[in-house]
Amino acid sequence: MTHPDVPIGGEDCSTIRKMVGSSPKFSFPVKDHLQLGKELDLFDFDAAAEVSGSKFYYLKNEAVLLEMALVNWTLSEVMKRGFTPLTTPELVRSSVVEKCGFQPRANNTQIYSIADSDQCLIGTAEIPVGGLHMDSILSDSLLPLKYVAFSHCFRTEAGAAGTATRGLYRVHQFSKVEMFIFCRPEESEHYHQELITIEEDLFSSLGLHFKTLDMASEDLGAPAYQKFDVEAWMPGLERFGEISSASNCTDYQSRRLGIRYRPASEAQATSAKKSKGNLAPPQFVHTLNATACAVPRMIICLLENYQQEDGSVLIPEPLRPFMGGLSVIARKSL
Repeated sequence: MTHPDVPIGGEDCSTIRKMVGSSPKFSFPVKDHLQLGKELDLFDFDAAAEVSGSKFYYLKNEAVLLEMALVNWTLSEVMKRGFTPLTTPELVRSSVVEKCGFQPRANNTQIYSIADSDQCLIGTAEIPVGGLHMDSILSDSLLPLKYVAFSHCFRTEAGAAGTATRGLYRVHQFSKVEMFIFCRPEESEHYHQELITIEEDLFSSLGLHFKTLDMASEDLGAPAYQKFDVEAWMPGLERFGEISSASNCTDYQSRRLGIRYRPASEAQATSAKKSKGNLAPPQFVHTLNATACAVPRMIICLLENYQQEDGSVLIPEPLRPFMGGLSVIARKSL
């Protein structure tokens, strides 16, 4: 079942909800993040390929500071909006992965399974946060529960190839800050709008040119009732690239994970004399998730959009306090 507003069809049928900002104008040849990273000594893909294989990377020098700044700035901004910070397990039981709507044993799965074990590496913090209140009945007074989680994510990226996926764009391991909400069913559409608004505020603060999309039915995946994607302009790729999504999963995950709540009106209407059996049955909560910051793609955006003619890269002002006041990434002196 999908939201009535969801476009029917494949990804090409997705509709634009909003366009924010405009693409930067350069008076010099634009470099992609791979060239910028090489000249500024920010990445080492070759060594990572020897150590781990393709689609792995080392971050170096200011790129490390940039990753930490993005994570800490994002956490601080989302926490201001009433979200509780979490770090999560990065190995979870395969049953939890399945209950969240992912298929760890499918032929083209994005999930790494651990041999001779019932555990998997997480592809997103959505999975361990979704399982946080598994098999429980939440108090109505606690809802909504809002979490912002930092984790590393691991994906097989089965079938991914081509120049559009080079460098940091599509990798096997990356850092991400994820938002997750447990709420009453009648409130999930409201919180879906709240999540996409937070994403838009974050990306606007970083000065990015981006568009938000209402994704078509064939691109929703199993859990999502409605999904909004955000795509940002990447000058080196000369196209928009996905940087986040926000999904309303209604009760798809909560039914499988056994997460319920007892409506306050029922609890308040029950006198002390009434037996426990007279209480109305608990209801399933709704769950929502949204990307606050997928670090590698954000690094691509910042390097390519803030590059200067002399080969340096400006640091957006909101991130500077989280980088020790550094305002520019410049070439290293010989």
